[in-house]
Amino acid sequence: MAQIVYTVNLDTPLGAMRAFAVDDGLTGLWFADRCPFPAEYGTPASIQPLFSNICEWLNAYFAGQLPSVPILFKTNGTRFQETVWALLQEIPYGKTISYGELAQKTAARMNIPRMAAQAVGGAVGRNPLSIIIPCHRVVGKDGSLTGYGGGLERKSFLLQLEKCEGVAFI
Repeated sequence: MAQIVYTVNLDTPLGAMRAFAVDDGLTGLWFADRCPFPAEYGTPASIQPLFSNICEWLNAYFAGQLPSVPILFKTNGTRFQETVWALLQEIPYGKTISYGELAQKTAARMNIPRMAAQAVGGAVGRNPLSIIIPCHRVVGKDGSLTGYGGGLERKSFLLQLEKCEGVAFI
């Protein structure tokens, strides 16, 4: 039996976001204009406690605070993607990492000799939980803003909000 997928639209300072969840965890969070799923996907369920937590988390985050509200989430990627997404979660608030550094950490975590930064970039780009899994904290080796599913203007905003240093903001 398939799980019911719930969805809700959320207002943020960067525009509408769409959250998706099953009974035991958040499964997706995208900016609505970049969401890979149509609006009619899922069942509106703004009363879900999970959606209340994500609203509280996003409110704290956009107020410039490190959110303390726990978010239960479930990702469904390949072993490689899950490894990259786990490493993204280890990037501290207000810090950045380059794609090359992330590739080195991924290779070490997977116990292989090397990993291409482009491959890691592909996994970063498939992150299903924008902001929650902080893919916006990955930058070019020179601090340049490269790739972000929500758009570079949003990435720049998020990194400035976190007061990241050494980044070439736009």
